[in-house]
Amino acid sequence: MYAEERQQAIASLVISKGRASVAELAQAYDVTTETVRRDLAVLDKAGVVRRVHGGAVPVRALHLVEPGVGERETTRAEHKDAIAAAATEFFPLGGASVLLDAGTTTARIAAQLPADRELVVVTNSVPVAARLAAMPLVSLQLLGGRVRGVTQAAVGEQALQVLETLRVDIAFIGTNAISVRHGLSTPDSDEAAVKRAMVQAANYVVVAADSSKIGREDFVSFAPISSVDTLITDSEISSADREQLTASGVEVVVA
Repeated sequence: MYAEERQQAIASLVISKGRASVAELAQAYDVTTETVRRDLAVLDKAGVVRRVHGGAVPVRALHLVEPGVGERETTRAEHKDAIAAAATEFFPLGGASVLLDAGTTTARIAAQLPADRELVVVTNSVPVAARLAAMPLVSLQLLGGRVRGVTQAAVGEQALQVLETLRVDIAFIGTNAISVRHGLSTPDSDEAAVKRAMVQAANYVVVAADSSKIGREDFVSFAPISSVDTLITDSEISSADREQLTASGVEVVVA
């Protein structure tokens, strides 16, 4: 196989799968990892794929524009339901203070919140607040600020000022993308600021993200991978991604 043919095949594979590691590409095309890295450099320069730590993702995987709640609600719904069910195991029996980030996966966590736990829940999500408002054992605090229509999340100085004064037991964080190199990231800087403050306010950080977000990198990084204690994801996570995250100190829970 000529280099050009191999590069075309690699590009097709990365685009169809959504991501590919250097190791699996080397095995697939029976070449060295150094050869694969050179191929990826050529493809990255041509704007066909984007090199990331340990592999490549399609150019479209680096987003500057994010999909709305309605679109994301139906995407990978079964995986998100499984992740939410696994997340409920992290709520302490004796009660706790909790931050629930905005997002369709965290909204599912709110929907499956154990009814027998006394919890103080702080959220910037209008849908999450609506789900929890009627739960008798939940003391609910809704952060104020400008509500972004695309995520239905409160952002801005009001939310940040309150978060700066808080210390909670556990935070459940949503993210548009997660990689070892770029950490947790999202397209919007205002949303990133609130997520960053949530991570900093928590004693323990749980990221709830389906496997399609792993290996991706969005515009604004709001937390390094070292700040994540646990990632709850689905069974489609690759063994290479899981090993890389575990090596970085992240507990990976597969729902």
